[in-house]
Amino acid sequence: MKLNTAVFFGGESVEHEVSIISAHQAIEALDREKYNVIPIYISKDRKMYCSELLFNMSSYKDLKQLISQCTQVTIVREDNRVVIKPVRAKLFGEKEIGTIDVAVPVMHGTNGEDGTIQGFLEMLKVPYAGCDLYGAAVGQDKVLMKHILSDNDIPMANWFWVYSSEIDEHKDEVLAKVHKLIYPVILKPARTGSSVGIAIAHNDEEYLECFEDARQYDEKVITEKVVKPMREINCSVLGDCYHCEASVLEEVGHQSADELLTFKDKYQGGSKGAKGAKSAGSKGSGMASTARIVPAPVSDEQRKLIENLALKTFKVLGASGVCRIDFMMDAETKRVYVNEINTIPGSLAFYLWTEKGVSFTKLMDRLVEIALERERRRSRMTFSYDTNLLSTYSENSAKGAKR
Repeated sequence: MKLNTAVFFGGESVEHEVSIISAHQAIEALDREKYNVIPIYISKDRKMYCSELLFNMSSYKDLKQLISQCTQVTIVREDNRVVIKPVRAKLFGEKEIGTIDVAVPVMHGTNGEDGTIQGFLEMLKVPYAGCDLYGAAVGQDKVLMKHILSDNDIPMANWFWVYSSEIDEHKDEVLAKVHKLIYPVILKPARTGSSVGIAIAHNDEEYLECFEDARQYDEKVITEKVVKPMREINCSVLGDCYHCEASVLEEVGHQSADELLTFKDKYQGGSKGAKGAKSAGSKGSGMASTARIVPAPVSDEQRKLIENLALKTFKVLGASGVCRIDFMMDAETKRVYVNEINTIPGSLAFYLWTEKGVSFTKLMDRLVEIALERERRRSRMTFSYDTNLLSTYSENSAKGAKR
């Protein structure tokens, strides 16, 4: 019997379109002999839609027209079933569109990857792939992530963070912290991805300009010392806290020490292919279109170090499913720093697993297996007591209660 597998994508995020690309790749990779695939598209105003049109990538060229042709739906739990229903049911139309056995969230960035969709799925009590609510939230908030990594002695570049409002009243104090790091520095909104709002500053004037841009996307802004000269090495991890394994490594191409891969570089084929790059510039290929070298040209010692750090980062952050951990390596000293974790990476980092003999289809199988395994474990845990304290409650008994 096939599993009804709902793939959630889109959402109110600056990475909305990227999510569509990644989700479409995941949908294509799911084995139709095992899964009845149900695409659930979440628009930028957080409404959910179902339609056969969602299987066709060309449908997304005009999102407004697409939405007008799709059925807006809601998802509810009825008895032991998670049911997809039309918001506006027709008198003689279908009352149910389908049911969900397992969910696969492929939502990048805020209002999705950050624990939002995971919390929704938790309330529905449906098994879902990837990180749970806590792992997703910590992975998305780089400030929380960096504090946890620091507590576990995982190497990172020197950094600090402030609320974006602090620059208005305490500009000199903020700049004093920057000067301790020494320019150049990189600024990042704490909870975005795909290089959105990220920039390098070389002096105070540039710093203030970059800060203004970063604060448009988040109320927390991170400032970090630039590693220079820098090599960017990434490693994917697949599994959970009980068992996980590292993928092959990749090196992401940069043409200069101060260059950042932009949103366009990553997803619109803007980068020139590096030697050995995979799928560089491929139309609609998501992160697989970025100029990259796979496997990364590093020594066995460096490879083992990065793999071990990737596995440790994955575990201490409570991650699950398939993630990608991004590293920075000082090209001269060879010192390695953890940059961040991507709990729902672009293209689900499938290209790092195909190099290890794991096809995209097998990767999707494993994500579903991990989701079902986690749900089985949780079904044996205690989350509530079969009591009714309110049966003896009275207005008088509330007097003197702790406030």
